[in-house]
Amino acid sequence: MTKHLKILSILFFYISITAVNAQFSPSLKNYTLAEYKAGNQNWDITRSKNGKVYVANNSGLLEYNALVWKLYQLPNKTTVRSVLAVDDIIYTGSFEEFGFWERDHFGILKYQSLSDTILNKISPNEEIWSIVKYKDKIIFRSFLNIYIYDYKSITQLKSDSILISLSVIDDDLYVSTLNGGVFLLKDNKLAPFYSNDLLLDTKIIAINKYEDKLLLMTSLKGSFFLKKGKLVPTGFEINEAIKLHQLNDFSILKNGEMVFGTIKDGVFLTDHLGNLKFHISKENGLLNNTVLGQALDDSDNLWLGLDNGIAHIELSSSNYFFNDVSGKLGAVYDIIEYKDVIYIGTNTGLFKLDANDQLEFIEGSQGQVWDLTIIGDELFCGHNEGTFLVDTNTFKKISNFTGGWTIKKVPERNDTYIQGTYSGLVKFEKKNGEWTVKQFDKALIPSRFLVFENSYTAWVAHETKGVYKIQFDEDYETIRSVENYEKKGISSNYNIRVYNIKNNISFKTSEGWQKYEPILDSIIPYKLLNNKLGKHSYIISEDDTNLFALKNNHGFINFKSFSNDDELLILSDDQLKNRYIIGYENVSKVNDSAYALNLDNGFMMINNTTASNNRLQKPKIEVISVDGIPINLSKIKNNEVRFNFNENITVALSSSKSVNHYFEYKISNTGNLWYKAENDKIEFSNLKDGEYTISFRAKGNSGNVSTVQNLHIDVLPPWYRDTFGFLLYAIIALLIIVLLYVLQNKKIAKEQRLIKIKYQKEQEKLLREKTLENEKQIVEFKNESLQKEIKLKSKQLANNAMALVKKNEILEEIKKDLMGHKEGFNSQYNFKKLLKKLDNSIVLKDEWAVFENNFSQVHDEFFEILKTKHPKLTPKDLKICAYIKMNLSSKEIAPLMNISHRGVETHRYRLKKKLNLENDISITDYLLNIK
Repeated sequence: MTKHLKILSILFFYISITAVNAQFSPSLKNYTLAEYKAGNQNWDITRSKNGKVYVANNSGLLEYNALVWKLYQLPNKTTVRSVLAVDDIIYTGSFEEFGFWERDHFGILKYQSLSDTILNKISPNEEIWSIVKYKDKIIFRSFLNIYIYDYKSITQLKSDSILISLSVIDDDLYVSTLNGGVFLLKDNKLAPFYSNDLLLDTKIIAINKYEDKLLLMTSLKGSFFLKKGKLVPTGFEINEAIKLHQLNDFSILKNGEMVFGTIKDGVFLTDHLGNLKFHISKENGLLNNTVLGQALDDSDNLWLGLDNGIAHIELSSSNYFFNDVSGKLGAVYDIIEYKDVIYIGTNTGLFKLDANDQLEFIEGSQGQVWDLTIIGDELFCGHNEGTFLVDTNTFKKISNFTGGWTIKKVPERNDTYIQGTYSGLVKFEKKNGEWTVKQFDKALIPSRFLVFENSYTAWVAHETKGVYKIQFDEDYETIRSVENYEKKGISSNYNIRVYNIKNNISFKTSEGWQKYEPILDSIIPYKLLNNKLGKHSYIISEDDTNLFALKNNHGFINFKSFSNDDELLILSDDQLKNRYIIGYENVSKVNDSAYALNLDNGFMMINNTTASNNRLQKPKIEVISVDGIPINLSKIKNNEVRFNFNENITVALSSSKSVNHYFEYKISNTGNLWYKAENDKIEFSNLKDGEYTISFRAKGNSGNVSTVQNLHIDVLPPWYRDTFGFLLYAIIALLIIVLLYVLQNKKIAKEQRLIKIKYQKEQEKLLREKTLENEKQIVEFKNESLQKEIKLKSKQLANNAMALVKKNEILEEIKKDLMGHKEGFNSQYNFKKLLKKLDNSIVLKDEWAVFENNFSQVHDEFFEILKTKHPKLTPKDLKICAYIKMNLSSKEIAPLMNISHRGVETHRYRLKKKLNLENDISITDYLLNIK
């Protein structure tokens, strides 16, 4: 065969095998860069016994606990090339670096370098590309060296040829090289095992045990058997594909099936003979076609590290998917197997799967396909444009009535069927090998749901107007009656589904299940179905079988049987839920052992309805942090944590072996109320002091729950409610008492002092008052004395004045007498001299001065006041005023003034005018009271 012919044969073979099962694949879940938030390339992958997945990523080590991804970076921030989980320890290899990760007492994953102990032996630019566990050792491989770690020290083994892979089989470790053949590790040395020119310049990806021989998988040369020193090609069907697409990783499942991860075209899954079962690539859902690393977990589920993304493929399930990522298929509404061919009714038309399971469009079927039903040996297709018969590649219309939703056989009648359409009920009847079609002139309502109660009675459900009971005549030529049961017990008229379950006309409404009670001719609650099927579940499969497929309002699908209560399959995948055609979910029975669930752009083949292993793992407490500071888990006894009041506690959980789950928690003092956690960390804040029991559990999307994990916490009281606080309160109380005592004493002393001061002040006041009183009395006494003295002086003054008056009178009389006896004097000189003396005695000026002085003492300031008020008064006026003040009469004043009595009266008159006195005012009263 020439080179060109060989290439053509390879291409032809490749095209043929990629067509086989090309669209079918097991359940696949992708994790994008946006989800795990690290580098795009994932070089290696492993899953630990506790269920956590670890990925060697460009940015570091990725950890997945089945809920969230976490990234751990190496100290030198380099790419992690290899990873292996051994028990709870994670070994990684990187650029000039290898070591292990282990959780410390605080639950934090910490890195411990092993290469630091042999820095002088690490080759420049060396990278660790694979890690395996061999007996009681961990083996690290680069292209140049092997490093053997026995948990105490590290031994380095050098190779003359480039090291390609490590394979552990039973108690042997096989080391494959690029040009040196295969070696065995013995006593920490490489011993030659096998060499062949065919293997020169060949990358042996893996060596595995296959029956009684060895299976060698190469990157570009296919697979070989090695037995008794002979190397022969396996002849596997998959060989040409893995040669063409460059095998990069290889695994064997427990059942002998094989997984081939390639660089160019994703993953190939074969049976134990190498015959292709599934090809999983970007064409049917894989994010990327380059498989850099792969790992099988304990359940034979496959984890893939891709050049861009991470994938999980559920190989342990017998259920698988038909996916059309091209979008040509559209939304699937019904699936049926007819004459060994699977037909698929979609919103874009009718398709079938050919011998290679490739989609083939049925010409003329463009439009919405609602229903596929086999009647006799013919396939009916209820279509948006009418009803068609399907046979191989023919698509023949037999009814023009649009929207064939459902078609049901009339009980106890041969070849008569009733179809529910957009415009009401249509009868199909086969006569002489031909189908006749007739629309009934009554019940012209859209009839998506149709069931028969008996041979002449049917029930249909309208989308918004409730349910109707239809009575046919005996020949099925007309409808006798159409009765609306809107007001006969139906709980809701919207989106009602009607079924015939165990000969009971049953209705699923938004309020639960109801049934028709013929005796009452009414619709009543159906307790049996509410309990058995669930109040919020509706049937999405055929209702005349023992096995029901139910859709729950939470979005999961489960299978139940009336004949037994055994747990059956539950479909609760979040990705699956996102592909449902809401309101038109349908589980079709393909054959006796298989069902098909319709989806958007595909369907799911269900080959086994027994219960899946969906039990949830008891949550594990990974880290407990108080105010962001992790606490030492090794010191926690009986799952009890104590922390101070006003501190927040955060609990990080994991349930890594659980799928499609989330965490719930409840606190002992909140009753039986469970709260949903947003992720794997739950924070509790503002807890009152006291003891609590916090319960955690994992809950699946289908409602199943795990065993409860309890955490006992003791929130210490704040210092002001603790022993220290009470002691402080006692001290403060004592200090307050002492302070109050001191203050009270001070207060008493102060009050006593104030009382004393007050008493003293009162005494002083009394004393002052007494003194004032005494002084007042003294003053009064003095005033009395002065008054007496004034009176005495006034009396004396009056007496003196009277005496002066008397004296003047006497002297006047003497003068008068002398004048009368003038002739009796011998000497006139002596006579005149005597008269002069008498005159001088009568008008003596000094006597007036003495009088004025005495008068001023008695009547203080009298003259000053008088002069101030009346500045025009003459001395003579003042003198007569003084005499009047002394209460002397005019007669008494005349001698003192040496004037006549009439002269005194005249002077008094003139004086009154000078004083500006009114006529009715006495001058005597005025002068006596002047102030």
